[in-house]
Amino acid sequence: MAGCSRSTRFARPICSRRSPEDSCLTLHLTPAQFVATPVGREDGAVARLAGGMLWYAAYDVREGARRWTVPVAEVAALGRRAETLHGRFTSPRAPWVMGPRTLRFDQPQVAGILNATPDSFSDGGKHEGDPAGAAGAGIDMAAAGAALVDVGGESTRPGATAVWEGDEIARTVPVIERLAAAGTLVSIDTRKAAAMEAALAAGAAIVNDVSALLWDERALKVVADAGCPVILMHSPDPKAGGHGRVSYDDVLLDVFEWLEARVDAVAAAGVPRESIAVDPGIGFGKSLSDNLQLINGLASFHGLGCPVMLGASRKRMIGALSNEAPVDRRLGGSLALAMRGLEAGAQLLRVHDVAETVQAMRVWRGLRDQALVG
Repeated sequence: MAGCSRSTRFARPICSRRSPEDSCLTLHLTPAQFVATPVGREDGAVARLAGGMLWYAAYDVREGARRWTVPVAEVAALGRRAETLHGRFTSPRAPWVMGPRTLRFDQPQVAGILNATPDSFSDGGKHEGDPAGAAGAGIDMAAAGAALVDVGGESTRPGATAVWEGDEIARTVPVIERLAAAGTLVSIDTRKAAAMEAALAAGAAIVNDVSALLWDERALKVVADAGCPVILMHSPDPKAGGHGRVSYDDVLLDVFEWLEARVDAVAAAGVPRESIAVDPGIGFGKSLSDNLQLINGLASFHGLGCPVMLGASRKRMIGALSNEAPVDRRLGGSLALAMRGLEAGAQLLRVHDVAETVQAMRVWRGLRDQALVG
C-alpha cells in the first residue's frame, strides 16, 4: 500500500498519509466467531452485524504482516481507526425509501438480473428486441420474491463490445417503463450518464454502476442531482471495462480501501452515505484465488458502513471449480455462493435464478429465526 512501510514484520506500520495521532489505514477488521444467538451472553460480548440477522463475538485483525483476534468488547483498545470500523460494522443500514417503494436491509434481499442484450455471458439474446417479454420476465422475478430487478442494456463480460448509449437506452427504457408501471422496483445497470438519466426518467429508482461512477465523467453528478441510491462496484480499471488483470498486494485490503475511497468521494459529492451500497466486483479483473479470498472475507466490507451486494451468480469461478460446467449448469454453485453471502451478512444477492435463490434464502432465514429464539 502506497505510503505505508511494511518492512518490520511485527511492528505497527507507519503511515505517511496520516498525521501521527491517526491509525494507519492498513488496519483491517473482519467479523469472526459468529454465534447463533446473543441470548444468554454477557452484555457487550457479542455485536449485531449491520442491524441484520447475524451476531459475532470477535474480530480478526490485520495490520501489515500481523494477524490476531480480539473480542468485540476490546476493539476500542486498537485505536480510532478500529473504533470507526466497529461503529460501521454495528450500525443498522437505513432502508432506501423511493416513493412508494422501500428496500429494507435488516434482512437479505434478492436482486434479479434482467439483461436486454444480445451478448451477455449468461442470458444474452433471450430478450433482445422484445421489451414486453423482458418486462414479463422481470415481473415474474418480482412475483418469485425478488425485491429488485436490475435491468442492463450492455454486456460487461470480458471482451464484450462497447455499446452506444443510444442503443443502450433503446434496449432498457421500454423494459423499465413496463416494470415501473407494474409496481416493480428497478435498478439500471449502466456506467453511462445518459443511460442513467433516461432510466431514472422511465421509472428506475437505483443506479448500479460496475465502474463506481468513474467511467463517465457526468455520472456522479447525475446520481447526486437525482438523489437516488447507487451501488458502487470495485473495478481495477473502470475506464477500460473492469477486466484488466492486475497484481494485488492483498486483494481483500486493496478492494476494501478502493471502495472506501470511492464511498468517501461519492459522499463528498453529495450522495448521502446511507444511499450507497458496495459490491466487491467478483470476476472483474480478479483470479479464481482473488475471488475466493473476497468471498471468504466478504463480512469485512460491512466496515464501509454501507449495504453489501454479492454478484457471483453463474460466474466463471463456478465453472473453474466444477469441471468447466457451462453457464447454464451452474445453479448449484450459484446457490452455494449465495448461501456463503448470507452467512457473511450480504444484504443483496444479485442472481439469475431468482426462485431457487429465494427459496434457499427463506430456508436459511427460518433456521436463523429459530436459532434466535432457541
